[in-house]
Amino acid sequence: MVSPVRAFLKVVLLVLAALALPAALGAPTAVHAVTGLNAPRTDAVSPTPAPVAYDPTRPTVAVVVGDAGAVASDVLAPYEILAGTGAFNVYTVAPASHPVPLTGGLDLVPDLTFAGLEKLLGGPADLVVVPAMPDVGRPTTKPVTAWLTTQADEGSVILSVCNGAAVVASAGLLDGHRATAHWLRLDEWAGTYPGVDWVAGTRYVDDGAVISTAGVLSGIDGTLHAVQRLVGEAAAVRAARAIGWPYEASSGPPRMARTRLAPSDAVVALHSAFGWDRPRIGVQLTDGVGEVELASVFDTYAQSLAADTVAVGDGPVRSRHGLTFVPRTASVAGLDRLVLPGTTDHPTVPGIDAVHPHERPGFAYDAVLQDLARTTDVATARWTAKVLEYPVDGLPLAGPSWPWALTLRPLALGVLGVLVALGALGLVRRRTRTPRGGP
Repeated sequence: MVSPVRAFLKVVLLVLAALALPAALGAPTAVHAVTGLNAPRTDAVSPTPAPVAYDPTRPTVAVVVGDAGAVASDVLAPYEILAGTGAFNVYTVAPASHPVPLTGGLDLVPDLTFAGLEKLLGGPADLVVVPAMPDVGRPTTKPVTAWLTTQADEGSVILSVCNGAAVVASAGLLDGHRATAHWLRLDEWAGTYPGVDWVAGTRYVDDGAVISTAGVLSGIDGTLHAVQRLVGEAAAVRAARAIGWPYEASSGPPRMARTRLAPSDAVVALHSAFGWDRPRIGVQLTDGVGEVELASVFDTYAQSLAADTVAVGDGPVRSRHGLTFVPRTASVAGLDRLVLPGTTDHPTVPGIDAVHPHERPGFAYDAVLQDLARTTDVATARWTAKVLEYPVDGLPLAGPSWPWALTLRPLALGVLGVLVALGALGLVRRRTRTPRGGP
């Protein structure tokens, strides 16, 4: 008769066996998927950015990116909004001049280095935009945090976007201030930076010298507020209309319910850990493409962790407002799909499924999220919108409800692990029962 203790240990062993194989195979894949969001280039290509114009009668905005890159939407959405007003000098700045990877492998060539901006202005920028960076809190951000401290000491207004607030907090510039950040890491930042009064349930917080926004697309609301504060209400309304974003100039920071993880959010774990054959999507870079249009494609697919993206083109391109981007490949070989962002004319690419998400007017992310739902599943699209902090209750999403085939992978691995454990137990049992000298 099997004792209760031995029976319990056997159950524990089988449970561990069911978990071990999925964990052993899924964990490295998940780490690679997450760390690959800002994977740097492997070549030494470093083209010269477009020459910058400077109007001393206009306030200057510096959108900072670190050597390890930044979140695409955090950089490009504020940049297009601010540049589109025509009221600012707007530059992307970085510690060095080499291309930096934005989410999904979109390589941006900064307009200026920190030293180049100082030489141009002879002083601080009027507004500094700080996006989320993948190496926040690490020594590699020291050049950025030191530069931010100098800018703030000399009078710059700081606008942090998403977890860019943690970059600002790591420089000590949020101590004693109210601030917000992405819902997914807000509790983490509260523990890491206790000197900050972290606020949940709002899309931005204006605390005077520092404006901080919640996750990703909440940065649009915070940027429009900065436009209204620095230029005026009419300019903010026009800027919102230009990108198809609703904005109530007089209503203050939009409130929102505190977002938390839900069981359906497990879909991202399935894609990151078990999406071994995730599709490879090429994103065609063309001159004149809008910055928000580019961000909508790279960030949506990349944040879903359901697809890998790669920038495709023949050489450096200039965006609508003059940013320089460098493609990583000129070939469509090995791609599953090709996405052509923007409303500019695109060359026909034979032999590959090409998608034009921005053919119809509207907010650029809508059509990309709808394409993600159609080609992947609705649960993944809803998770991605949740990460982007973009409410999609009124956006029709049609497609499979859940990645059922993908769900079978960890289940099958778990069953295989149990079978291996049972086989091992049976072999041990046979050996212990075989008498000495027996066959």
